[in-house]
Amino acid sequence: MINSITIENTLPAVFAGSESEPPVSTSCVWLKNLTFSRPDYYMIEAESGTGKSSLCSFIYGSRLDYSGRILFDNEDTRTFSIDRWSAIRREAIAYLPQEMMLFPELTVLENIAIKNKLTNYKSDSEIDRMLQMLEIDNKRNTPARLLSVGQQQRVAIIRSLCQPFDFLIVDEPVSHLDARNNSVVAALIDSEASARGAAVIATSVGNKISLPNLNILTL
Repeated sequence: MINSITIENTLPAVFAGSESEPPVSTSCVWLKNLTFSRPDYYMIEAESGTGKSSLCSFIYGSRLDYSGRILFDNEDTRTFSIDRWSAIRREAIAYLPQEMMLFPELTVLENIAIKNKLTNYKSDSEIDRMLQMLEIDNKRNTPARLLSVGQQQRVAIIRSLCQPFDFLIVDEPVSHLDARNNSVVAALIDSEASARGAAVIATSVGNKISLPNLNILTL
């Protein structure tokens, strides 16, 4: 279990040498000490190119091109082994990347099953309930390549929830959704996170997810 994630004097390598200039000098995240704690919700607002997707990748451990430290419950993540990271990604941190990374030739159910077969976390009826809630249950057997971008985003959100987690990291989760679908997606994420006592870290360029009691930070 992970109860807190701390960003300690962290800076993407690409911004080295630009510490006195925007976006670094105006950031509430870069080169600051910042802790995300369960079960709170956080929104990181950012312009394109300021490092929001990089931050998500740093926390998830898929990129290490940064200075400073990222701590999980006061442990430096740079010391973690591959096995430790595998366990964390399976049991403690769920991640929805901005690119969604669906397999275009696979159906909606097949894309979700790839994750769920690894975790055995959701029953078929629970997956069906989420599909109905996000109004894509009629697309169960449709290849992902034939879906709209907004429909693909909803499939990717369901897939990200098919595991246990203490933190859910979602990079621009509603960028392709209208206000009504934003609210429905937010309600699902809130329900799933609340049931786990988990924190949510979301990013946004413009369209913010409608989660309650958001702690808003500017990257």
